[in-house]
Amino acid sequence: MLILRLILMLAGLSILLCGGMYLFTRNRRYLRIAWQIVYFVIFVLLVFGLLFLLGSMY
Repeated sequence: MLILRLILMLAGLSILLCGGMYLFTRNRRYLRIAWQIVYFVIFVLLVFGLLFLLGSMY
């Protein structure tokens, strides 16, 4: 669970940084990067959830 918390904290900080950079530069590239981070975090959460369910079945 420590790894999951670390990933969530780093992702949250990265999204905040991308949002701040977008507000500072008005470059839409930073919004695209933020959405890619969101998609990656959702994927990682799904994988961890699936592994957790598989581990609890046995």
